[in-house]
Amino acid sequence: MTEAIRWTIKVSQDTDRALRGFLGAQGMKKGDLSKFVEDAVRWRMLDRTVQVVKDRNQDIAPDLLEAMIDEATREVRAEMRRQGQ
Repeated sequence: MTEAIRWTIKVSQDTDRALRGFLGAQGMKKGDLSKFVEDAVRWRMLDRTVQVVKDRNQDIAPDLLEAMIDEATREVRAEMRRQGQ
């Protein structure tokens, strides 16, 4: 973590106890709560992004979608090779 920003958040007492119990059982310390929250936020953002992409592409035929992914992958790999030279 580079420069930390302080958040003030509220959670229920049940969530607080459950999370602190979980972290304690994992051998984590007090400062690990911030790391856990940051990791959870990142995972949730990724999950929502994936869901948006799935929803957006649900009407595309699987074969066409796979071809589009393959083409994009080829383009990215070619660009990476050019940059590596």
